[in-house]
Amino acid sequence: MKKLIFNAVLLTSLVACQNQTENNSNNSTNSNQIKMEQTAEKTEIEKLLFSYRDALNVSDVNKVLPLYTSDGVFMPSNAPSAIGQGQIKGSYEFVFKTIQLKIEFYIDEIVINGDCAFARTTSKGTTLIHANGQTVPEENRELFVLQKVSGQWKISRYMFNKMK
Repeated sequence: MKKLIFNAVLLTSLVACQNQTENNSNNSTNSNQIKMEQTAEKTEIEKLLFSYRDALNVSDVNKVLPLYTSDGVFMPSNAPSAIGQGQIKGSYEFVFKTIQLKIEFYIDEIVINGDCAFARTTSKGTTLIHANGQTVPEENRELFVLQKVSGQWKISRYMFNKMK
């Protein structure tokens, strides 16, 4: 009888151990899948940020606008916020008439939560001021709030300020 009870306990333990191993394996697989998806999402966001940098460096409003959501907000330093595609277009047209940027972006952080994310970046380079032909150093820190729209990451809110 003791042997039967011992075998039953041993069998129950083995089944429980097997189930736990399968659960851990499934959790590990799910965890790996989530990490891979997060890596792919971060890569897409990095592409978006570098596309934005490239659009700034060539002063092309038509390359900037599709990177924003339809209700996006651009919050430049020392200027009013631009809300929606029409105002954003006007703001960038003004910026590009006034200056020519030559900058590089450095991504400090990307955090994703579902279809929303934020990116914290810094940028460094030069600005050519069209009014006087002077080139000055340019260095900023930026905060991008991003939203996934129809499967693509877009800039929902963007703010920057000068580094001192």
